Amino acid sequence: MFTGLVTSVGTIESCKKLEGGVQLRVFSDCDNKTLRIGASISCSGICLTIVDLPTEHENAFWFTVEAWEETLQLTTLSSWDVGTHINLERSMKLGDEIGGHFVFGHVDGIAKILSIRNEGAARRFEIKVPIHLTPFITSKGSICLDGTSLTVNHIDKNIFNVLLVRHTLDITTWDERKDGDNVNIEIDQFSRCLSRFSEFAKNSG
Repeated sequence: MFTGLVTSVGTIESCKKLEGGVQLRVFSDCDNKTLRIGASISCSGICLTIVDLPTEHENAFWFTVEAWEETLQLTTLSSWDVGTHINLERSMKLGDEIGGHFVFGHVDGIAKILSIRNEGAARRFEIKVPIHLTPFITSKGSICLDGTSLTVNHIDKNIFNVLLVRHTLDITTWDERKDGDNVNIEIDQFSRCLSRFSEFAKNSG
């Protein structure tokens, strides 16, 4: 589980095709001593498992993850290549401060950036989301985009907007984003549960 507070930006160093999947080596400034094989890490909102790390004697900063068919179909990962920058967050620990919201790293689909405009030092992004996800998105509710916990300012049908402050732009990949880019989206789990409970209550009545 994660919080949607990006801790660093990684760079894809290599992509190796596997049968039904892909293996990625990611350069990161994360302290290798804090990482371990088998641990989960959020890569632009996708929960992946670390499968390889440098040895203790290597002066290197990288980790390797693998992704398979369903992840490739549901996320932007299939478009990543050498040099792609991705948002990173290690899984939270009990007792950690939760500054964002509960994020599971289970991406629901791909959203598209329709427009970007500056508002002072901040930047507003207009996002188009698959129509089937709209019941779970509400104004002032939480949303996770490319691993970043954000607040929905306004939604109209299947288009909503979010405002990113300068600090968030500086420490994530969002400063690189442009019109037409795709981003990974994970809806708020509380919204999902409330919608499911409401549907169950209605059908039971």
